[in-house]
Amino acid sequence: MTDLIADPASPPAAPAPARASVGEARLAGAVAAAMALGVGELVTGLGASSQSLIGSVGNGFIRQSGGDLARTAISLFQTADKPALIIGIVVICLLIGAALGVASRRRPWIGAVGFATFGLIGVWAAASDPLASVGRATIGAAVAVAAGLGTLTLLLRLAASTHSAAAARPERPVNPERPSVRDTPTTPHASRRAFFGWTAAAGAFAVTAAVAGRAAVQGTSNAARAAIRLPVPTKRAVPVGAPASMTGPGVASFDVDGLSPYLVPNHDFYRIDTALVVPNVNPDTWSLKVSGMVSNPFEITFDELMSLPQIEEAVTLSCVSNEVGGKLVGNALWQGVPLGTLLQHAGVQPDASQVVGRSVDGFTAGFPTAALTADRTAIVAVGMNGEPLPVLHGFPARLVVAGLYGYVSATKWLSEIHLTTLDAFDGYWIPRGWSKLAPIKTESRIDVPRSGAPLQAGTIPIAGVAWAPGPGRGITRVEVQVDDGPWKEATLGAVLSDSTWRQWMLAWEATAGTHTLRVRATDGTGETQTGDEAPPEPDGATGWDSRRVTVT
Repeated sequence: MTDLIADPASPPAAPAPARASVGEARLAGAVAAAMALGVGELVTGLGASSQSLIGSVGNGFIRQSGGDLARTAISLFQTADKPALIIGIVVICLLIGAALGVASRRRPWIGAVGFATFGLIGVWAAASDPLASVGRATIGAAVAVAAGLGTLTLLLRLAASTHSAAAARPERPVNPERPSVRDTPTTPHASRRAFFGWTAAAGAFAVTAAVAGRAAVQGTSNAARAAIRLPVPTKRAVPVGAPASMTGPGVASFDVDGLSPYLVPNHDFYRIDTALVVPNVNPDTWSLKVSGMVSNPFEITFDELMSLPQIEEAVTLSCVSNEVGGKLVGNALWQGVPLGTLLQHAGVQPDASQVVGRSVDGFTAGFPTAALTADRTAIVAVGMNGEPLPVLHGFPARLVVAGLYGYVSATKWLSEIHLTTLDAFDGYWIPRGWSKLAPIKTESRIDVPRSGAPLQAGTIPIAGVAWAPGPGRGITRVEVQVDDGPWKEATLGAVLSDSTWRQWMLAWEATAGTHTLRVRATDGTGETQTGDEAPPEPDGATGWDSRRVTVT
């Protein structure tokens, strides 16, 4: 019995220390992770580094995945693949931060270890990233870790003080004049307001820091680009007396609403590449190397490149990941130095059978030297649609080769042209399952009418674009089929060369009902686009684009 009676002389058990709730700890950890990411972006951005910690880590994961991550993102999100990957990385970091916040409620050292690990991963990724500076990355990681851990510690203490104040508040007697109201201290409420106030402030600062860091980098590139004036090319793509439909970007040959323009404006041109964060290249320090199996290897600065005679050509580019009827294709005016000019100066050795373009971020793409015939457009481009090359599309210089898919030819942010053999080197995408020889296939697309668009019986235009760029190719015929009826030949728009896509249009006398529209194209060699369906991998999708429409 005596064992059941408390010893009145023994001191009461010490109360458990107040801690943040699980929900508060999750929020604190997520905000602390956001703070670390934002500060890391700000520090690397203010240091004029073209690569942030997020970018280096993302590129590291892409490399480790063997290209599967980038390929999946392109397949799912098309031209939105980069934002999707960055958002995915940020979300994962916030979730890990939330988990660290919960673990740090009882063991604060776990948060310290976790954030330090974040920083080490960032430095490790920067060490293998050609765009990153290990020194700046180390400083950025250290400051980011300190900011994240400091934020986590502060928010957890504020949350704990809320519960500590609530536990310590005295129970006051009921006021006889106002029995429904107890006179309670306001300290817990003040602590709770402080917690959420600091949480909101930290989150806002994190977002502002991230935006400011990226803006600092982009501002450097944009300022350098704005100062460039393109020289007048010795050869213009648009001859004197050409139709008005070809004198400027965005003007169509047919007056059909929704039809892709013959020349796609820069801001609408598709972008597919492996650069998670766009490289920030200073043209004042940039140079282009020509190396490998050449008799006279050399290096040329941007000013020297700009002083060489330049040409302007209209060329359609296409991504090999483009599905039938997809949007990963576009036509533009490209200005630059003919690739043959540089190779002639270098003196290509007879045994060289592959031209490899290397980007400042390490990406590589190679194509056979046999493709460089006299009638194929191949240039080191510095201009696009009459403007200096946009940063998103490879500023200050990139390769443009007509008739070859971009993954073997269209190296952006070009830093080196290397001559080798086809057997000696594989470009970035070749070990990842894509074909080494990659001529663009004859393709066509229906732009209008769109599937599901409300249509009324009568004359309706069916219109779109078709492409088979390359010497002796181009589009010579486009045919449209309604349901299972006969193929009818469409009217073709004018073109500047056989290196570009072609607009087409057919006036259709539509009747009420549900109809299936199909299109196929024939190129200059007489080859008609196949209706056999195949996925993009390994050398481009095939099949006929189709639309199912309802006419009332």
